[in-house]
Amino acid sequence: MLKRVALTFVTIGVLLLSFVAYQLWGTALYEHHAQDQLRHELQQRLGATTTTSSSSIPSSPGTTSPTTTAPASAPSVAPTTPDPKVGTPIGLLTIPRIGMNGAAIVEGTDENQLQQGPGHYQGTPLPGQGGNAAIAGHRTTYGAPFYNLNELQPGDPIMIQTSQGTFTYHVVMSHVVSPLNTAVLDASTGPELTLTTCNPRYSAATRLVVLATLTAAALTTPPTVPTSAPTSSPSTTPATIPKSLGGGVGEGGGGGLSGVSTRGQVELAILWGALTLVAAVLGLVAWRRGRRPWSWVVLAMGAPLTVAGLLVCYQHISLALPQSF
Repeated sequence: MLKRVALTFVTIGVLLLSFVAYQLWGTALYEHHAQDQLRHELQQRLGATTTTSSSSIPSSPGTTSPTTTAPASAPSVAPTTPDPKVGTPIGLLTIPRIGMNGAAIVEGTDENQLQQGPGHYQGTPLPGQGGNAAIAGHRTTYGAPFYNLNELQPGDPIMIQTSQGTFTYHVVMSHVVSPLNTAVLDASTGPELTLTTCNPRYSAATRLVVLATLTAAALTTPPTVPTSAPTSSPSTTPATIPKSLGGGVGEGGGGGLSGVSTRGQVELAILWGALTLVAAVLGLVAWRRGRRPWSWVVLAMGAPLTVAGLLVCYQHISLALPQSF
């Protein structure tokens, strides 16, 4: 009896450790695969574009060399466009200071999008447009694209390439705010970029916010008016802006910003956990009671299926947990 109890506790401990390992390293595999797909889609969309420059900018991966160079002045902004469909890639993000080189930005900041890479807050302007474009990213899981965001210093460049052109921002300041302080996502009079992530690492107690301003632009189409007179006034913060910067569980049992039912994710996690347990038990019984070498065949086939079921279970557990960046 004591041996069985000890074995149970050891199994639970192994499962907990494997879940932590999945969160820290296993999720990066999913993010890497998603980034490859997003970049491929973006490269097809951006490959045929040409740019006209409103001021000189440093080169970045995939950026088309500007055909003309205007004197240094306030950069022109891209025209306002309708909000992209959630889940679609909108641009490539490069931050030399932290070693980020052409990370694909996805539209949306719920957990399903942030698992794929940096996510653009719905309701804020797209990068390169007038107003405050805001992007969030994980700091400790799913590739941790913003892991070293705290290392950014005033004057550091941030380059973003979209279908409207290539835009260079320079960091103005960094500060820490409460998860409930959504004022950092408010509209601005000039073209700005706001990056948010959890703070400190491995915690969602506060949010690290980096503010940058647009300093150069190479548009795919000639601008009609400069930044000082944009074609349309920056929109005020709409209802789609979250009530918190990715913290906690959303209203009505929703999971954070995603609107995914936490209860539904728990039910799916339990279902996949039960299926995985049944598969593991059946495989173990067949291995112990089967004849050699067929018992080893059963083990070789059952082990990958059990691991796959466990990974799916962990995925639903991750979605059921309170969202943090």
